[in-house]
Amino acid sequence: MKIPAGLQPLIDDGVIDAVLRPLKSGKEAAVYVVRRGDEVLCAKVYKDMGQRSFQARVQYEEGRKLRGSRKARAVGKASKFGKREQEAAWKNTEVDVLYQLYGAGLRVPRPVNYTNGVLLMELVCDAEGRSAPRLDDIDLEPQQARDMHAALIRDVVRMLCLGLIHGDLSGYNVLVDAEGPVLIDFPQVINATGNNSARAMLLRDVHNLRRCLGAYAPELKDLHFGEEMWALFEKGDLRPDHELTGKFVFDEHTADVDMVLWSIEDARQEALIRQQGREEAAAGD
Repeated sequence: MKIPAGLQPLIDDGVIDAVLRPLKSGKEAAVYVVRRGDEVLCAKVYKDMGQRSFQARVQYEEGRKLRGSRKARAVGKASKFGKREQEAAWKNTEVDVLYQLYGAGLRVPRPVNYTNGVLLMELVCDAEGRSAPRLDDIDLEPQQARDMHAALIRDVVRMLCLGLIHGDLSGYNVLVDAEGPVLIDFPQVINATGNNSARAMLLRDVHNLRRCLGAYAPELKDLHFGEEMWALFEKGDLRPDHELTGKFVFDEHTADVDMVLWSIEDARQEALIRQQGREEAAAGD
């Protein structure tokens, strides 16, 4: 096959020996099966994203820190340099997170190398040695679905204990190999403690898994693992080995809107009085 432009530098530098075939292509990247020596790997070639995609990333990037004040200012001004740095940071996030999760023992592809904007990693295969299918593309027996759900919830918990939320988790971003589910695609990972959308993103991830696997094991649809783990996380009680129940008691109390508005107005009046006192003291001086 014709060598993609993004992979030609890796061929030229001897990082890989051959491009075997395309694996998949999405809005963020194209993935190819490649060979390095006797080892077959996959290569994720990131696509350059335009201004429209940058705007869509805002909620994911909240809470992330750029290295260097100059880079942060450039991103804030949306200069050409800033856009390049933002793009690089988006790609680097996936690389950094993949190494972190693999090192922590989560079921993710083994990272191999990152060079020239291309991420080399393990090719996840099924029991027959073929490229592993996505969770969305297979049918399951009820017990298989329960086991798969339990394994995925464990890894979501372990990610949350590291301060991370996948942010785009569904049956589309889970591969299934001979041993079970494998999480993939991490450029949009959420900072669990620095992003105002963290709870909503976590619940969306967990509910997506519940909906996908609940089609085969309907009792999963009545469980609330996302709400349970977030409540524990907020209190500082969540552990990587936490045995969750999926049972959660929702707060059904009606908010006292009048009391909330009164508290806001009371605080505003207090602030005005303090400000007036400071102005009078300054005039007296």
